Amino acid sequence: MTELEPDHDQTDDALSAESSVDPSVGTASDSAAEPAVEPAAEPPAGPEATPLLFPADGVPEVVIDERQLMAAAAAIARGTGPVALDAERASGHRYGQRAYLVQLRRAGSGTWLFDPAACPDLSPVAEAIGDAEWVLHAATQDLACLAEVGLRPQRLFDTELGGRLAGLPRVGLGAAVEHYLGLSLAKEHSAVDWSRRPLPEPWLRYAALDVEVLVDLRDAIAADLTEQGKWEWAAQEFDSLLGFTGPAPRVDPWRRTSGMHKIRRRRGVAVVRELWYVRDRIAQRRDVSPGRVLSDAALVALAVEPPKDAGAFAARRELRGVARSPKVWLDAIDKALALSEDALPPLTLSSTGPPPPRLWADRDPIAAARLGRARDAMAAYASERVVPVENLLTPDLLRRVLWTPPDDLGESAFAAALRGGGAREWQVTVVAPILATAAAEHP
Repeated sequence: MTELEPDHDQTDDALSAESSVDPSVGTASDSAAEPAVEPAAEPPAGPEATPLLFPADGVPEVVIDERQLMAAAAAIARGTGPVALDAERASGHRYGQRAYLVQLRRAGSGTWLFDPAACPDLSPVAEAIGDAEWVLHAATQDLACLAEVGLRPQRLFDTELGGRLAGLPRVGLGAAVEHYLGLSLAKEHSAVDWSRRPLPEPWLRYAALDVEVLVDLRDAIAADLTEQGKWEWAAQEFDSLLGFTGPAPRVDPWRRTSGMHKIRRRRGVAVVRELWYVRDRIAQRRDVSPGRVLSDAALVALAVEPPKDAGAFAARRELRGVARSPKVWLDAIDKALALSEDALPPLTLSSTGPPPPRLWADRDPIAAARLGRARDAMAAYASERVVPVENLLTPDLLRRVLWTPPDDLGESAFAAALRGGGAREWQVTVVAPILATAAAEHP
């Protein structure tokens, strides 16, 4: 990825006048290993998938003005059945996660492509959809950016999540469409810069095809879930997504900088923090991805071995991308190096949850035994029902409940603890008896 240098007239005073924004970032993945459940075996190779190359109704014109928007809303209102939706962002190119194209398809109204840059308020479309079911793939990726343009579901079906619950070995859109419908989707434009205008016709064709068969996929997955006795599970999961507004803001988002593990001293951590916020302010002002201002690798290199002057940038290969505008980075480094010891950030944040499972045996052998028993039982259940074990219950909630269990170790008390942690009712029904049994076996 090519780095973009900051403006030559960028100064510390100018930067300090800009607001410091911590953009939302995704929730951290669970680092502790959990028992793996063997995915469903791939079926024997069948007929080769048929490429889906062109939308049945052709590539629609992009809606870019109020007149077209109202006409589209009227057509969508006349349609019937569920509504397939998707959004394209410019991740890696632009700052934030805004939608730069919204795709919609409904029986009786066809496919529509909306340009949110030209039509930032799509609430007429939301009114046209009403309480019809939305169909999305990996809904949590798109719900927040769709809400920003006035689109919020009253009901939804997530084909990615539904595929997981149905036991698909691969749940990407292309894999699910091929598994259920025997069609293959091209993905060559998935990472392009969707903020580009005008959008090339092949990109628009690709975008339209992403919603072309989404409702058909929904119907196939729904039938599979019903046959497996998992429809109620899925319904509860889908209902829980209706309130999703994006990941919670992260404390110290700069700690997610790739390569942070190379920083061994608090002073270096302070340099990372200062550089991260300066980079973020520049990126926000220019509306570009932060990595295009200064890569994580270069940022960490500056923190590990801070250059003493502008000449040091050109001498180091990893810093040559920013060598023409070193002052802004040198000022940030100097600011961090001038901090007093008590103003330095800690090397790591203290955890509010239980310790890593590898430490449980020494700190609380009974809790460790209960965790091992519960994990084994959940893995067996997940294997029998062909569902990922992490969908039965998040590993974090499992550990929290077993590290600090309720006073009453009965099933109802564990059920209350799980509900308090956000578990869905179907998860409570499955997991609470397992936890009570584990507690009874290891009192």
